[in-house]
Amino acid sequence: MQAVSTSLPEDMSPRLSWARELSRTAVIAIAGLALLLVLMVVHVQQGAADLDAATIASAIVAPDGSPRHAVVRHARLPRAAAGVVAGAALGIAGVLLQAATRNPLADASTVGVNAGAYLAVVAATIYAPALTGRSSPLVAFAGGLLAAGVVYLLGSGSDAAPTRLALAGMATTIALGSVTTTLILFHEYTVSGLFFWGAGSLIQRNWDAVADTWFWVALLGLAAATVQARGLDVLGLGDDAAASLGQNVPRARLLATLAGVLLAAFAIVVAGAIAFVGLVAPHLVRLAGVRGHARLIPLAALWGAVILVAADVAGRLVAGPMSELPAGVFTAAVGAPFLIWLARRVGQGGGRATTPAPMRSAAAVRPALLWAASILALLTALVAGLAFGDQVRGLPELYAALTGASDAMARDFVLNLRLPRLLTAALVGAALAVSGLILQGVVRNPLAAPDLVGVVPGAGVGAVALLIAIPNAPVELLPVAAFVGGVIAFALVYAVSWRGGVAPTRLALVGVGVSAAAASLTTMMVVQAELSMTVALAWLSGITYAKEWGDLFRLLPWVVVLLPLAWLLARWLDVMALGEDLPRALGVPLERARLALLGVAVGLAAVAVATVGALGFVGLIAPHAARLLLPGRHRLLLPYTALLGAILVVAADTVGRSVAPPSEIPSGLITAMIGAPYFLWLLARTRSAR
Repeated sequence: MQAVSTSLPEDMSPRLSWARELSRTAVIAIAGLALLLVLMVVHVQQGAADLDAATIASAIVAPDGSPRHAVVRHARLPRAAAGVVAGAALGIAGVLLQAATRNPLADASTVGVNAGAYLAVVAATIYAPALTGRSSPLVAFAGGLLAAGVVYLLGSGSDAAPTRLALAGMATTIALGSVTTTLILFHEYTVSGLFFWGAGSLIQRNWDAVADTWFWVALLGLAAATVQARGLDVLGLGDDAAASLGQNVPRARLLATLAGVLLAAFAIVVAGAIAFVGLVAPHLVRLAGVRGHARLIPLAALWGAVILVAADVAGRLVAGPMSELPAGVFTAAVGAPFLIWLARRVGQGGGRATTPAPMRSAAAVRPALLWAASILALLTALVAGLAFGDQVRGLPELYAALTGASDAMARDFVLNLRLPRLLTAALVGAALAVSGLILQGVVRNPLAAPDLVGVVPGAGVGAVALLIAIPNAPVELLPVAAFVGGVIAFALVYAVSWRGGVAPTRLALVGVGVSAAAASLTTMMVVQAELSMTVALAWLSGITYAKEWGDLFRLLPWVVVLLPLAWLLARWLDVMALGEDLPRALGVPLERARLALLGVAVGLAAVAVATVGALGFVGLIAPHAARLLLPGRHRLLLPYTALLGAILVVAADTVGRSVAPPSEIPSGLITAMIGAPYFLWLLARTRSAR
C-alpha cells in the first residue's frame, strides 16, 4: 500500500502560520477588550457615592442632570478614560522605544523620559506658568526628549548593551529627580498638587486633559501601526541587515524615538509619571506569541490601558472609598519585579563577579601628606559648616562660642544647633562610605553601593513601617527596623542576581528593580499615613536638618562598635579579591567571612538611614575616591574611606544650608547631584565589565 504523506505543501505552511498568528492576535485582543470593559465598570462604580450598573448606563445614554449622573459623567468617566488614554500611550511608547534602541528594557521610565518630562512640567509651572495648560504636552515632550537624548548618548548609543542603557537611564533619572524634588521643596505651595500627580495619578477635574490628548494618541498609534510597523520589523534585524534592505536606519530610529517620547509626554500630562507600563505591556503581548509590530502596537496599547486602569482600581481598593493611592505606585510595584525578571534574562556576563579595578594614584603623594590634607579638609568643612548657613558667623564669633566667651544665645546657636548636626553628618558619611567599600569588596562589584543594591531603600521601608505601625515606638528601635529592611532587600537583590556568580551590571540592574519596588512601597505607606509632603520628601531624600545631641548619641554607639569591627574584618576583603578558588584552597572560611562583612555593611547603612533618611551615592563615591587617592590594602583603605565619606556629607550639609537660606536643600539631593554623574562616568569605565 502506498504511504500517505501527512506533510503539508510548502505553499500552505506560510498560510497556516499566518492563520495561527491571526487567531492568536484575535484571542489576545478579545481577552483584553473584555477585561478592560469589566475593569471600566468596576472603576466607575468605585468611590464614596454608591452607584450601580444601571445608574451608570443611564447616566451615559440618557443623562437627566441629577447629582448621581453628574458624578458619573464629570468625575468618574473622565478618570476612567484618562486611564485608557494614558495606558495606551505608554504601551505604544514602550514598543517604539524598545524598537528604536533595540533594548528590551526600554520604557519611558527606564530611559529618563518620565524624569525629564516631570522636571520640565514642574519648572514651567514655577517659572513660566503661561506654558502650562494646552502647551503642557510640548513642555513635557521637550523635557522628555532632552533626557532621553542624554541617556542615549551616555549609554553608548545604538551599540549599548541593554543593561548599560538602563543603568544610564537610572542615573539620569536620579539626577533629574533630585533637581525636581529640590524645586518642589522650595516652591511647595506653587506646585503642591504636582507631588501626587508626579507619583502617577488619574484624578481628573474635567474632560479637558483627555479631550486634548486622545486624538493625538490615536493618530500617533495608528501611524506607528500602519506606516512605521514594517520599518520597525526591519530594525530588529540589526543595522547592517536593515540598511541592506533599503532602510534608512538613523531616520527610522529618530522617528520612532520622537513618536515614543511624544506619546509618553501625552501620558504624563494626563496621568503624571507612570512607571513601567510601557515595559510590561509590550512584553506581555510578546510572551503571548505576537511578533510583528503591526499587531504588537495596537495590542500593547490595549494591554497598557488594562494595566493602568487595573492599577487605579487597586489603588482605590487598598485606600478605601474616602482615600486612594496613586496608580503609579501600583504600576511600579508590578513593573519592578518584571524589570528584575528581564534583567536576569538579558543581563550579560557569566557568572563571575569582577573585582573593583585598582586605580592608580592621581599623584605620587606620600600617604602621610594625603592623610594630613584630608584631615585638614574635614576640619575646614566643619568650620565652614559652623560659619555658613541662614546666619553667617565669623571666625572670632565661632571661637568665642566654642570657648564659652560669647553670650548664651550665640553659644546655643553654635553648640546646640550647628555642631551636633555637623558631627552627625560626619558619622553618617563615614558609615555609608565604609558600607559601600565593604559591599564592593564582598561582591567584587565596582557598581555596588548601599543605595544601588537595595540596602538603603530597604532600610527606609523598615524605618517608615515602624514609624507608621508604632508611632510612639522608642527611637532606639529605628536602627533595628532599618537593619531588618536593609538585610531583606539586599538578600533579595543578591539571590536574584546570582547565576553561577554575580555579574556587576546584573546586580546593579536588579538593585534598581528592588529599589523601585521599595520606593513604591515607601510611597504607599507615606500616602496612606497622610504624612506631610515636605517632611516625607525631605526624609526620603536624606536630610541632616535639626539633628540634636540626642540623635548623635543614639548613632554614636553603633558607629563606635561597627567601624572598628569593619576594620578588624577588612583583611578578608583582601583575600576575597583573589577570587573564589584560591581562598578556599587555603582553608579560608569564605562564606562565614562574607556573612560577617555583609552584616556590618548593612548595619552601618541601616543606622545611617534611620538617622538621616535615604542619603544616596555616598557609598559609591567615597570608596572609589579613596582607591584613586590611596590604593592599598583594605585596612589602610577603610579609615581613609570613612574620612572621605565624612567630608562629603558635611560639605553637602553646608552647601544645602547656604545656597538659598533660610530654605535648605536636603543633603541627599546634593550627594545625588554629584553621585549620579559620577556613576555614569564609572559605568563608562567599567564598559567591559559584565
